[in-house]
Amino acid sequence: LLGAIARGGLQFMLVIWLAGIWLPLHGYDFEVTPLWAGIYMLPLTAGFLIAGPISGTLSDRYGARPFATAGLLVAGLCFTGLMMLPIDFPYWLFALLIFGNGIGSGLFASPNTSAIMSSVPAQHRGAASGMRSTFQNSGMSLSIGIFFSLLVAGLANTLPRALTVGLTAQGVPLAQASTIAHLPPVSTVFAAMLGYNPVHNLLAPTGLLNTLPSLHVAVLTGKQFFPILIAGPFHHALSIVFTAAALMAFAGAAVSWFFRGKPAPETDQEPAAPVLDTVETAPAE
Repeated sequence: LLGAIARGGLQFMLVIWLAGIWLPLHGYDFEVTPLWAGIYMLPLTAGFLIAGPISGTLSDRYGARPFATAGLLVAGLCFTGLMMLPIDFPYWLFALLIFGNGIGSGLFASPNTSAIMSSVPAQHRGAASGMRSTFQNSGMSLSIGIFFSLLVAGLANTLPRALTVGLTAQGVPLAQASTIAHLPPVSTVFAAMLGYNPVHNLLAPTGLLNTLPSLHVAVLTGKQFFPILIAGPFHHALSIVFTAAALMAFAGAAVSWFFRGKPAPETDQEPAAPVLDTVETAPAE
């Protein structure tokens, strides 16, 4: 459960980071950032695909405890590394960290499943498999709610002031800038995720885009105004999210090492299928 919660919200946070800030800062239009966010996150999938089969094979030989525990430790360290990255990071370092996170998830998944299924008597393995899937899927679902709530809470404390200062600097009247800045931050986050320019969406209903000087309108609706504006508040919120994820991963590693279940006794193992001896009979005379 802890492992699923820790890694479940990772992709959600990374998509917001890439689509809303990093890709626009590097010249990508908001319309194409969701697609490129997925492409730039491929190292995460590659790490899982590489580590999963290898970890499963080695854990069958040497036991599940060291590999499952190491996987969560690696994931926790990579969460810590992501938390320390600057908002406008060098991509190779970002790719290395999410690749390491994929490696950690791959190291953990197969040994953990094998250990769970082998620690219960044969007649209870169906129930054990159902409970394992329930905890895994519940953790993935809970992670979205937990991490997104932490993200929104972090943005709510810092984003209004940043938006007010940034908008008024470009000629938006203080009253309207304050009203826009105090709208729920969910709207700006999801606009960036869905490929829309958040500032354009915020200003369009007010009619300000038709009254402000064209130079200010170009700055406000450009590729860099919103990413630069949100960088500080988002990094603050991201630090909260990745700190929680790292703590969950480290807690899961401790549980995995100290409380990992033992294999079921031999008497509880599923009985082998009976082997019938074949006896050749002489042909009837």
